[in-house]
Order: sequence, then structure tokens, then C-alpha cells
Amino acid sequence: MSNNYQLYIGGKWVKAEQSFEVSNPATEQVIASVSQASEADVIRAIEAASGAFGEWKRKPVDTRAAYMHSAAAAILLNLEELAELLSREQGKPLPESRAEVEWTAKTMTYYAELAKNESGRIAPAAGNTQLNLIIKEPYGVVGAIVPFNYPLLLLMWKMAPALIMGNTLVIKPSELTPLCTLRMLELCFAEYPRGVINCVTGFADVGRVLVNHDDVPVIAFTGSTETGVNIIRDSAAKNKKLHLEMGGKDAFVIAPGADVELAASAIAWSGFYNSGQVCTSTERVYVPRGVHDEFVRALVSRVEMLVLGDSSKGDFDLGPMISAKAHEKLDKHISNALENGAILETGGGKSMYFEKGHFYTPTVLSGVDHDMLCMREESFGPLVSVMAYDDFDEAIALVNDSLFGLGACCRTGDPLLAKKFYENVKAGTIWINDPLPDNIAAPFGGMKMSGNARELGMEGLDSFVEIKHVHWDFDLAAKDHWVGI
Repeated sequence: MSNNYQLYIGGKWVKAEQSFEVSNPATEQVIASVSQASEADVIRAIEAASGAFGEWKRKPVDTRAAYMHSAAAAILLNLEELAELLSREQGKPLPESRAEVEWTAKTMTYYAELAKNESGRIAPAAGNTQLNLIIKEPYGVVGAIVPFNYPLLLLMWKMAPALIMGNTLVIKPSELTPLCTLRMLELCFAEYPRGVINCVTGFADVGRVLVNHDDVPVIAFTGSTETGVNIIRDSAAKNKKLHLEMGGKDAFVIAPGADVELAASAIAWSGFYNSGQVCTSTERVYVPRGVHDEFVRALVSRVEMLVLGDSSKGDFDLGPMISAKAHEKLDKHISNALENGAILETGGGKSMYFEKGHFYTPTVLSGVDHDMLCMREESFGPLVSVMAYDDFDEAIALVNDSLFGLGACCRTGDPLLAKKFYENVKAGTIWINDPLPDNIAAPFGGMKMSGNARELGMEGLDSFVEIKHVHWDFDLAAKDHWVGI
């Protein structure tokens, strides 16, 4: 494939009538022209997926697993090319891109094996002549709408369980990062039967066609709360299965007695990894009032050691943010905080060391409160805001004082405080002492406005199947409980 990236429909590469450009966020240079799908293109992709569904779902799970293992091996074989392309279009450091590609392959192999034991179960029956089957069946076509921050991994969290359970797909990547997805399909999925996997690129209108089409019963989405709410509204009349992860505003509580130096190291990691463009990034920090100043000094010293740069020119801690629009949102949050009394401890704007690129200096605010945007809205950038608290119950209340409930972390050596934290905080993932990691065998997802999805683990597999109960009685004789005989 050249730098003219096309749509993937029914096993063929299809050029659309219109196109759009993708730029490298580290240089702002255009790196590719990508086909922009029309409504008719999206409908053709849905029709291709619908047409392939019947044959795909009837294939034995071992056969579907073999396809997945083959594709996973191809991903690892092409790891360097995919990682380099991912870094160019997304901006993250190359080691982080390599890790994302590796996890993408691991997700496929995990679900390929897990699904071999997950066709359903036999339930106890009331009589000796009865058999009760609980069957897990695929829905049909899954519309997978994927964000820019982890374009391969977050796709595979949807794609792998959906495919292995017999669904087919129409993928809509972010318009900011479609290249690595298209290249992965070309390099690693060519052996799949035609129509099982389709990919249409473009903007929000492409996603809306998927959401509104009658032949797409499932929408699997990761992205902003605003877009997620629109999907809920648009699909409500058709009662679609919605698999939504709509972001977070994750909190980190430093418990009384915790080592503030170690906490600062953890937050310098969890708040700024991928330039803070992680849905579970630490954005809010609550610290005991008595050690507040000590902690802030420790955090600032670590944050100011982080090095920004273009991963194509060397190894750096942080790459650029994805776009100028992302900069503007962060500027708004910081300005609002400063206007209302917050203190800028370090950072606070576009890095002046780069003539081009969306580089933003890692930023720490103190003196914040819950009236400020930086504590209410998802910032999704290299910004950590620090607030003091007086007792642990207050800290838990502050964590829960949010529309979001994706993840939360507590740093403590006291098991009773750890238990109190995870029992009372409303969030889908709780970390004690070690923020941010995922476990492929454990569910990931949020509460409240963070969404209803559960990805990874057995729960991720069950998200893409419908449950059917079959009550089968082998005895053809009339039953005593029948009325009127």
C-alpha cells in the first residue's frame, strides 16, 4: 500500500471519491491521503459484513481461532513497521508504540483460546426427559468506532472477542489515526473470508451511518462523553446493543502515612504517560493537607525531568498531543483554574522548544477545587491537578464527586484503608499502589458517565453474544400441568 490509503470493503481495497489528509502531530507535516467514505460506501461495507455473517458464524470456533492466531503472528512479524507508523501518526514514543502492537497481538491469542470453552452451558432441568441449553450466539454486524490514543489496541479489545464469537465487523478508526489500522488489515488479515472485516475511514458522519443502520445491531465505541451520549440518543429507538467507554477523570488518593516521594513517582508515570492521552490517566490528585507542599515539590521535580521529543529522532519520555484542538481544551482548563485561584507549579502551555508540532509542557496545578474545569471535565492531556484534604473519608467523597467513574488509585500501606477505598469508590477499576496497568484476563470499563462497556477478560467476550435459552423435552406425551386436557 502506498501513502494513498483506501477503504477496505468485502475483502477489496476501494478508493472513495473524496479524501482527507493525516498529519504527523510531531511535525504537522501531511504523511498520507486517506479515502473519505461516503454514506454509500459505509452501506456497502455493512452489506458486505451482513453477507459474510452467516458463513462466518457457522465456522467451528477452532477454525475462527486459527484465523486469529495466524493474524496475531503476522502482527508480531510486522511489529516494527506497524509501531513506526503508529508513532508517526499518533506521536507517542516508539517504545510505547511497540508495546501497543505487542498487546494487540496478545489480545487476539488470548481470546482465540478463551472462546473455545465458551459456547454456552447446560442448565439443570426439572424432569429426566428435559434438556435446558444456554446458548451464546453472535449478534451479527458490529460497528467498532475507535479513538486516536490507542488505535490498534482499543480496536482489538472489540475486534478479537467479536470475531471469535462469530460476529463480523465494520471498523471506523479515528480520522486522526487511521493509517496503522489500514496497514494492519493489509499485512495481517488478508486471509480472512471476504466481508468478515471491513474498514471505512472518515469523520463523524461515517460513524452516524453505522449507528443508524438497521443491520448493525451492536455499536462498540470508545471516545468522548459527548459522542457517546449522541450514540445513545441516536440508537435508542432501535434498542441496539451499546458497548460504550466514554472517558474518565481518574483520581489518585495519597492516603495518610503514605510515602509522598513514591507517590510522586507513580503519578509522574500515570498522569503523563502518552502525554496524558489515556482514558485512565491520573488527572486529579488528593493529598493530606499536612504533606501537600512536600508532595507538590516532589511531583514537580519529577515532572520537570520529563523530556519531550519526536520519536522518529530518538527516545523521549513524551511525544506531542494529537492536535491543536487538544491544546485548546487544555489551555481552557488551565486558564479557568488560574483565573479562580489555582497555582501553576510547572508547565502551562505549548512548548517553546519546537517550531512545529503539538508539544505541550507537562503541567502541575495546585490550589484547585471542584468548581474548576480541570477537576470536572476530562482534560486528556499532560495536566495533573493537586488538591489537599483533611481526612480519608473526605478524600473518598471527593473522588466520587464526579460524573465519571472509570478508574481510581490509592497509595497506602494500610490494608484497612485500601479495603475502605475499593469498597466505597465508584469506579470500574481500582488500583492500590500501582496505577494504570491493565490485565488481559480482568474486565476494564467504567461506571456512571464513563460508560457501560466491559472489555478484556470473560466479560469482554460476553459483550458480543446474545443469550438464548432452549427448553427441550424428549417426552412427546401430554404434560400433567397442561390446562384443559
